[in-house]
Amino acid sequence: MKDLSNYRKSYEKSELLETNIPEDPINLFHKWFYETEEFGNLEEVNAMTVATIGLDGFPKSRVVLLKKFNEEGFIFYTNYNSEKGKAIINNPNVCLSFFWQTMERQVIIKGIAEKTSDIVSDNYFNSRPDGSKLGAIVSSQSETIPSRDFLDNKLKELENEYEGKEIPRPNHWGGFLIRPIEVEFWQGRANRLHDRIRYKLEDNYNWKIDRLSP
Repeated sequence: MKDLSNYRKSYEKSELLETNIPEDPINLFHKWFYETEEFGNLEEVNAMTVATIGLDGFPKSRVVLLKKFNEEGFIFYTNYNSEKGKAIINNPNVCLSFFWQTMERQVIIKGIAEKTSDIVSDNYFNSRPDGSKLGAIVSSQSETIPSRDFLDNKLKELENEYEGKEIPRPNHWGGFLIRPIEVEFWQGRANRLHDRIRYKLEDNYNWKIDRLSP
């Protein structure tokens, strides 16, 4: 067994105080996202973990890419027939998390998922490179396949079929919008006394702000 007891780091880059935060968590997320994009030295600042409750009753997490966020929530795209897609459709209560290590920051978002409109899904699908479009058609995501050659051969067939043609978005592929009901911002601090600020959506649609013990 490998002992990791000595893996330690002191977090001392910043602080998160009630005196300098906005009333809406989306505004603070935007600020942190921009700062990470500008100064965080990360290749994919939009990489996030999506946690769902599967059809088998077990939680499962995986990394996907955030493609849009605004006052409504957070959007990513996937195959609706995938394990992830089926889990969300069956139970739309999901959790998103971002860990921006170089900024010593984490954001955890609890929310309710819903499919985006066909127009939103079409617009994003049409912005993708042709290879990514064909990949969405080729992959029966999460299904068992016999080999890598099976995928590559299907891709070659589709490349020939759609050469010089418009590639349509498959009906089973599209976006999910996660509407947040709770957002926690975590800022690493020295001595493991981290800053944790939680925004919780109340019945009147105002956000209640609390500080949590680290």
